[in-house]
Amino acid sequence: MGIAVWAAVRRRPLRFLWSAWPWRCWAHLLGGGAFGIAAVLLFVFLVVAGLALSVIGIGVPILAATALFGLPVGRFERRRLRVVEPRPVPNPHPPLPETGVWRRVRLRWRERVTWRELGYAALVLPVFAVVDVAFTALLGLSLVLVATPVVVVALSHETVMVPAGHALDGWIDALPVAGAGLAGVVLCAYVGALLVGVQVYVARLLLSPRDAETKARIVELTRSRARLVDAFEAERRRIERDLHDGAQQQLVALSITLGLAELELGGEHPRAAELLVRARGEARDALTGLRDLIQGIHPQVLGDHGLAAAVAEVAGRHPFPVTVDVDLPRRLPSPVETMAYFTVTEALTNSAKHSGATRVEVSARLADDHLVLDVVDDGHGGADPAAGAGLRGLADRLAILGGRLTVHSPVGGPTRIHVEVPCSG
Repeated sequence: MGIAVWAAVRRRPLRFLWSAWPWRCWAHLLGGGAFGIAAVLLFVFLVVAGLALSVIGIGVPILAATALFGLPVGRFERRRLRVVEPRPVPNPHPPLPETGVWRRVRLRWRERVTWRELGYAALVLPVFAVVDVAFTALLGLSLVLVATPVVVVALSHETVMVPAGHALDGWIDALPVAGAGLAGVVLCAYVGALLVGVQVYVARLLLSPRDAETKARIVELTRSRARLVDAFEAERRRIERDLHDGAQQQLVALSITLGLAELELGGEHPRAAELLVRARGEARDALTGLRDLIQGIHPQVLGDHGLAAAVAEVAGRHPFPVTVDVDLPRRLPSPVETMAYFTVTEALTNSAKHSGATRVEVSARLADDHLVLDVVDDGHGGADPAAGAGLRGLADRLAILGGRLTVHSPVGGPTRIHVEVPCSG
């Protein structure tokens, strides 16, 4: 990533003088000198106080807190760089968990970037502060020299001395001095750009996340998302098993018991028999609804016989013909099978409700250890995957597995849902 101010100088060196860049660089250096001096003084005070009070034990917590002094310095410097750098420097620290204060402090102590920020505050910032103050003095002197003719005219009854000790008799004598000051201002524009570029480079080096740290965070985030998927899948299976072995069996037993009671009554109590028949019907409807619910949570056929059998089973219950062509050489990982199954069910539901289709084709193949799934209907098309939460949620969950879902649905049809998801890693 390049340095913005250096790129501006290289692109148009002369026009750089008339742009806003010199003013932005001067503001950055002037603010850096003031902030650097204040930060260094505060850091020295904390260290001295911690060492002096460590004899009675109070200084140890002060020194421990001083180790985190780079955190606010780094945060402020990253924000201050926005004056001269259009692309902000990212925060290298991961979010802290909602735990106790001491646990959060220990997590920050273990991060390498915390110690880089401390080194920046203790070693680099003082150097930058001295340079910024010296530059500010040079810029101030140049501006004073530029204003010399105005000062001579304003103080016409007084003797005006230039820094070299030469008296100026009039504003004409002051013009060479003003020219020297103007040359100093021009020099300060380019020197300021050089200094700002160096400070931006060092700040990026020490205050931004390293590639290795970023990759480690990405790997950990990916693993945590995969663990969430596994936990979600395990919870679905547990709920399905509890409903199948618990509530469903109880409803079956209730239906049988109601049937036996109906036989026992015979024709002696027609009103009671009628109520029993009605109760058996309601129990049967509840059992059907529960089975549909279990099917939606995690179909047993998917776990027992795999994706091909599960897709064939759901296709058989569809209101219009569905052609199934699922040819897989082996069983796929459970999360992959589950995602593929619910993608098919969501696509079939959408085709029945919205597309006006009369036929659907479902195909699945294994290519380069990737499941390639296509669902195509002959409906009127025009489907918007962003309009509903079903396919959008499936796409998000597929992304966790490293897969992707695309929808191609031109007006007039057909609609094609294409899924690719890796089956390993």
